[in-house]
Amino acid sequence: MLKSVRSLQGQQHELSDPALQLNVLQQPALHGDQFPVFAEKLLQHDLYPLKPTGSTILQINVGKMCNQVCKHCHVDAGPDRKEIMTAQTMQLCLDSLKAAPQITTVDLTGGAPEMNPNFRWFVEELSKLGKQVMVRCNLTIILANKKYHDLPLFFKEHQVHVVSSLPYFLASRTDAQRGDGVFEKSIKALQMLNEVGYGKEGSGLVLDLVYNPSGAFLPSGQQSLEAEFKRRLKNGYDIEFNSLFCITNLPISRYLDYLVNSGNYESYMHKLIDAFNPAAATGVMCRNTISVGWDGYLYDCDFNQMLELKVAQSAPQHIRDFDVAALDERNIVLNQHCYGCTAGAGSSCGGETVK
Repeated sequence: MLKSVRSLQGQQHELSDPALQLNVLQQPALHGDQFPVFAEKLLQHDLYPLKPTGSTILQINVGKMCNQVCKHCHVDAGPDRKEIMTAQTMQLCLDSLKAAPQITTVDLTGGAPEMNPNFRWFVEELSKLGKQVMVRCNLTIILANKKYHDLPLFFKEHQVHVVSSLPYFLASRTDAQRGDGVFEKSIKALQMLNEVGYGKEGSGLVLDLVYNPSGAFLPSGQQSLEAEFKRRLKNGYDIEFNSLFCITNLPISRYLDYLVNSGNYESYMHKLIDAFNPAAATGVMCRNTISVGWDGYLYDCDFNQMLELKVAQSAPQHIRDFDVAALDERNIVLNQHCYGCTAGAGSSCGGETVK
């Protein structure tokens, strides 16, 4: 297995090609056995076809440009990425949201969403619509340039729910995954967010952190890890936050590249498959979320977006044709990477799906 992939190791991150990623995910293990097909696993538990439960969240990727190049980034984001959502596509999103009162939350992601030149205008317009705006902030963007230094105040003004990645409460593990100096900058950014009230009890300003493992293993229990993060960050840096989300690394993009090149791919897939939890499968994020790509195309989730697996052809394909009722009738598109969201206590953009 994977000989064709390993022969490409001399080139830079060949697994950035979604078609090649899907090819790897479809291949059998070395000993010849086929990994159980995810859709068939759902069928065994009367969960296939997987259907939406009612869309309440619109997750919008406003561009793949980022000031960081994290080793496990499923978006394959970085400073050299040119994909960026235009103001025209953002306006299509706003028009669609006006006609969709059932969608109450807009989750802005990237890359670093703040690097989109129309980011602030978009947040302002979303706020005018009465939507709860959530921003996936990598923290270091706040310190990357003077023009971003006031982001904590901007977030506060618009009551933005800030969700930030912090791989660990130790510098060594955070920097190993996200780059030298990232931990120190992240701590400073968190302190700046705390200074304006984020994460403080009674402020109404929500600051959540995201943890994902740095190796080929599943995250430990969210509740216990959250308590440890809170204790270590408070004692070491006087930082407070609301909740910790534990997210399982899905075998796509840079993380899949890591798994293949480190020889961990098969063992990791077995871990995901062995930990399949039907209760987690009932709460996967694709059942209440619709994902919008930087170019306006629609996907079942952010991970399917990166694999270029659009929503089922029976449903509207682009934000210009957005119709929640029609989208909520679709069958959700599945593949082998979906095991990542259904392992153990489950994994979503909001952390565990089984409490």
